[in-house]
Amino acid sequence: MNRVILTDIEGTTTSISFVVDVLFPYARAHIAEYIKLHANETNVREQLDEVIKLAGIDNNLDLITQQLIQWIDEDKKITPLKALQGMIWKAGYESGDFKGHVYEDVKRNLVKWHNADLQLYVYSSGSVEAQKLIFGYSEAGDLTKLFSGYFDTRIGNKRDANSYKEIIAEIGVNADEILFLSDIEEELDAAKQTGINTLQLVREDSGVSTKHPFVRDFDEIDI
Repeated sequence: MNRVILTDIEGTTTSISFVVDVLFPYARAHIAEYIKLHANETNVREQLDEVIKLAGIDNNLDLITQQLIQWIDEDKKITPLKALQGMIWKAGYESGDFKGHVYEDVKRNLVKWHNADLQLYVYSSGSVEAQKLIFGYSEAGDLTKLFSGYFDTRIGNKRDANSYKEIIAEIGVNADEILFLSDIEEELDAAKQTGINTLQLVREDSGVSTKHPFVRDFDEIDI
């Protein structure tokens, strides 16, 4: 019996186009200015130092910015990039430049599951901070109170079974009590290796080719 719902964001709770056409361009457009303004702040400096280490570049803000923009253009799932993007998006959400997109079927089902005493968790390649912003400043209001916790790439790559083993240990339930929702088959494959139950969201594809059970939206999910 499922006691825990673990959900992806992009393509699952949230339109891919919101991430690709709104969030990524916003971060790309503002990252140079943000780094110049905040480079001496501890939380930003820690991420910049990690970029220097990972990329093997000099401690030069122009070089760091160029590297980050390159990673954005290549859609790299790199932790310091995701952390910095989250900081930039926070400023955008707080200034009202945009709200977090969630599909209209998402809120009512999250509320229903939460009220049924299911534990709800998020696992996304975006930073935990970015995850909280999407749900905290969503078009459907503040949904963060519905979630018990959040996981990002600091726990591991989403296509690596070891990441899901770590999540199982942190949540503290049996693998077969967790249902993982994602639109990406390789992520579901990795979760399935650990004994987690899987369900693929096929929201924006006309055809279906998957070895996992699938639904078109949250309304079709039978817990």
